[in-house]
Amino acid sequence: MSSITSPELIATSNDKELISKYNIAGPRYTSYPTALNFQEDFTTNQYRQQAERGKLTSIAPLSLYLHIPFCQNICYYCACNKIVTKDKNASRQYLDYLAKEITLQSALTSKRRLVTQLHFGGGTPTFMDNAELTELMHHLAHNFKLTDSPNREYSIEIDPRTVSQDTLALLKGLGFNRLSLGVQDFDQQVQKAIHRQQSVEMIKSLTEAARLYQFKSVSYDLIYGLPFQTPESLTTTLQHVITLAPDRIAFYNYAHLPDRFSSQRAIDRLSLPSAQQKLDMLALISSTLLEAGYLYIGMDHFVRPDDDLAKAQAEGKLQRNFQGYSTCMAPDLIGMGVSAISSLKHCYAQNEKNLEDYYRRLDDDELAVCKGLQLSQDDELRRRVIHDIICNLELNPKKIEQEFNCNFSEYFSQALQALIPLEKDGLIEWRDDKLRVTERGRPMLRNICMPFDKYLATQAPSSYSKAL
Repeated sequence: MSSITSPELIATSNDKELISKYNIAGPRYTSYPTALNFQEDFTTNQYRQQAERGKLTSIAPLSLYLHIPFCQNICYYCACNKIVTKDKNASRQYLDYLAKEITLQSALTSKRRLVTQLHFGGGTPTFMDNAELTELMHHLAHNFKLTDSPNREYSIEIDPRTVSQDTLALLKGLGFNRLSLGVQDFDQQVQKAIHRQQSVEMIKSLTEAARLYQFKSVSYDLIYGLPFQTPESLTTTLQHVITLAPDRIAFYNYAHLPDRFSSQRAIDRLSLPSAQQKLDMLALISSTLLEAGYLYIGMDHFVRPDDDLAKAQAEGKLQRNFQGYSTCMAPDLIGMGVSAISSLKHCYAQNEKNLEDYYRRLDDDELAVCKGLQLSQDDELRRRVIHDIICNLELNPKKIEQEFNCNFSEYFSQALQALIPLEKDGLIEWRDDKLRVTERGRPMLRNICMPFDKYLATQAPSSYSKAL
């Protein structure tokens, strides 16, 4: 399918009414089933069996994710698994344990499998100093088959306050070719309220350095719905973003869940924008970025028309995993570090979330898996359906029937009934016996996927953030 070009995606009053109607709690579907369905009785041996099966039968590319949990300062909005500390020795100890896990994980993986996707997330990966980052990449290169192919996606999340232009030069030399800068918002009052102050000049300097060092792409992470944020202040932030012209933009909806994330208790709920203001912001973001030439590929992500993600979506080859959208056809993701999640063909496995427990498990020379899920055939079928909707913006029931040997209309009769109101609202359409997401429906991708989610009816709405 071709990407949308119209700047009228959600700018009309009618669309604002739709956004309000579909602004309900639901999963982001970075996986299906979601992490809330992971079970504590899932064992390390189950994960090992699945990994070893892949070692014997697969030569497909691999994706690696490494979680670096440390941050020097706390950002009040943050819902990530992080550890705030000024102790620079913390990363030295963590690196030693991470090296041990890398060795254990690589033993379960065929050395023939090329690592086409690599992502460092956090926390703040650049909490590690240059020597530690170099050492970490050495461990990875020694244990996995890294590549210097121009088609690789080797990315790292950057807190702009923690790096210099020299750091970017080092990262390029280590093999990273994509950077993700945590911008959040450019308004000073908003920055102060979320305890994340950084100037436009700082972001500009790093963006220009990234281009000087010929990184393949620069991505900005931003958030709407933050304290003291208004449509007017967001307009200024968007103007700065468009001027700096990142290749990719992820514009997330802030979910205020202070009962789950203690750092958010520092945010005064009375300073948060109203529901109507958030709807206005969402309309503003989409119309402004589309008018500036970006394409909306779905799930909060905008890209330039010549970006690899846009091309992959147009060709029906876009992928999605815990790292977000990707062009790399790597069916298995190995997550390493505290709380990291691995996604194999038939299972998910998550590491210990507590740092001491993570260290203890590795001290016992075992993987740090604490929970996960063995996928049933039903899970795999529904995962495929949801993946196709989110990535390709269309669903071909005939292909699903051929791959899973099922009668689609009978198997998903309840889901198809639940989709009728969405079709009447213009979010989806049936054309050539395929379900297609319309331009109007792209902001509601989560809603379109939810009827296919078998587990959703058994979970409390408060388990998830609102869709928009």
